[in-house]
Amino acid sequence: MLNSNPSVLSRHALVLNRSWFVITSTSVRHALTLLFKGTARVVCTESFELFEFESWLERPLTPGVPRIPTVRRAISAPEVIVLTRYDGVPKRSHGFSRRGLLQRDRFTCQYCRAHLGRADLTIDHVLPSSRGGETTWENCVVACAACNCKKGNRTPDEAGMPLRRAPRRPSPAHHVAAIAEGRSAWKPFLKQLKG
Repeated sequence: MLNSNPSVLSRHALVLNRSWFVITSTSVRHALTLLFKGTARVVCTESFELFEFESWLERPLTPGVPRIPTVRRAISAPEVIVLTRYDGVPKRSHGFSRRGLLQRDRFTCQYCRAHLGRADLTIDHVLPSSRGGETTWENCVVACAACNCKKGNRTPDEAGMPLRRAPRRPSPAHHVAAIAEGRSAWKPFLKQLKG
């Protein structure tokens, strides 16, 4: 059934717990697996109606939503799913990565506030690694090459370069918000993450 365009199956689907609280995102492929197993339902983002696997297959295509061709017909890729049994909210956050750091700091130098492309940004250790600073969410920030070079082997205070904001570990909700850019179907559910 899922012999489809890999980019559609790799798209993100928003995952809500049984209480409709945002907990993570997953691939459309995994969302369809959960739907088939009966451990999730698809949320129609226009009407908030819930669909089980068979009823989702029979539903007319949603305009503007990517389609997955199957043997019998094309189906709309699920945008939002709600789990049928899980009520919890995971406490773990995603592991440290350059990509995650760029997303956390919104591709903005934390010293001069320049908004740049991925290739023009570096990772700066607030407490330099040569002085015992570790590569962690709490000690790393995004910096343009000029600011990183200017700061050198000093702390922001020593260099007279105040940070835009103190670095901290992003929550799982931050990860979801970072990949939600341009996903209007997710907006009603993401309001709960603000604040």
